[in-house]
Amino acid sequence: MKNTLRIALLISLLASSFTALAIDSASLPEIKRTKLGLYLEAKDVPEFIKKNPKTLFLDLRTPEELLFVGVPQGIDGNAPFGIMNYKKWDEKKKTYVRFPNPDFWSNFENWALDKGTEKGDPVVFICRSGDRSALGADFLAKQGYTNVWSVVDGFEGDLAKDGPNKGKRMVNGWKNVGLPWAYELDKNKLLWSE
Repeated sequence: MKNTLRIALLISLLASSFTALAIDSASLPEIKRTKLGLYLEAKDVPEFIKKNPKTLFLDLRTPEELLFVGVPQGIDGNAPFGIMNYKKWDEKKKTYVRFPNPDFWSNFENWALDKGTEKGDPVVFICRSGDRSALGADFLAKQGYTNVWSVVDGFEGDLAKDGPNKGKRMVNGWKNVGLPWAYELDKNKLLWSE
């Protein structure tokens, strides 16, 4: 009886430690869903990394985004998943066309080798709002990585649907929940630094 009680208590403790990470993929827009189904909210990332010190934490936004919008403190590096094409304009979206970074895999491998990350180790991707981090997680899953987490609300968060901030990224995300960030870039976190 005592062993049964101990096992039940252990299972309860383990389950409660993952409750904060339980995000129902059905509640996410299709673009934020991943094949592995591993999701974090920005507010949970620091604790996740604390509990998993081998975690490789990468920002998948463009260097321009890091420079002008800010960068989360604690990232291991930057591996842009997409690149802006400043010669092509998307009239519908009112922005430049973004296309996949052909160097993403080698960028990722650079940081993985530097940290000693293996295919089963935790990898956490963050981007602006969770779209590119999901795409990056799916890319790594195709390469055999099994523990890749997408930050579903990203650095800037989701768009407010109503109220005075309608259309602005004010709902959630790294910046909006008050996690540490800065405008100053650490050149050691960028691939092309000397």
